[in-house]
Amino acid sequence: MEGEHDLAVCGETETARDTRTAIIELHPDALICDISLTHDDGIELVRYVRAHHPRLPILVLSDQEETIYARRMLSVGANGYIMKQASSEQFLVSLRRVLDGNIYVSETVGNNMIQQYAAGRPHVSTDPINQLSNRELQILLMIGKGTSTREAAHSLHLSIKTVESHRQRIKRKLNLSTGAQLVRYAVLGSFRRDGLRDS
Repeated sequence: MEGEHDLAVCGETETARDTRTAIIELHPDALICDISLTHDDGIELVRYVRAHHPRLPILVLSDQEETIYARRMLSVGANGYIMKQASSEQFLVSLRRVLDGNIYVSETVGNNMIQQYAAGRPHVSTDPINQLSNRELQILLMIGKGTSTREAAHSLHLSIKTVESHRQRIKRKLNLSTGAQLVRYAVLGSFRRDGLRDS
């Protein structure tokens, strides 16, 4: 954001815990959040920030397919969603949009949502990823990052047994037979298409 007279970075963090602390200490005007945190879950971070800092604008910056994640992130409290591949100019547009109290999504996602609203029907897709709840999608993301069941349980404050149960449901919903197939599916990101379901 160099050269932008109205914008400045007041802090950077690498973990959800550090982010929560920085918000309290630095009082930022907006939070730019990457949902693919190395050791944490971005969806839960956005949910936490929205619950504890209801007026703080949240812009999600991600490399995860927007047709899946934009809807999910808005549903848990984000104000905007932009892909990391977007141009610097488009990023600045999105940031200023959420700072002004508005919602930002790409033209593609926005048009899709408007068309569904105008048609008076909810979003419908035959993609099996749409069967996953937010929690299941969180765990799928963690699997793709190489997170073990124990690490996922610790991060999400769940028991190992509960995470294992989620893994079994994910395999069933995605029609996968083995743990190896699940890992491959998560790593390749073949689930990045479309969807929204709540936990």
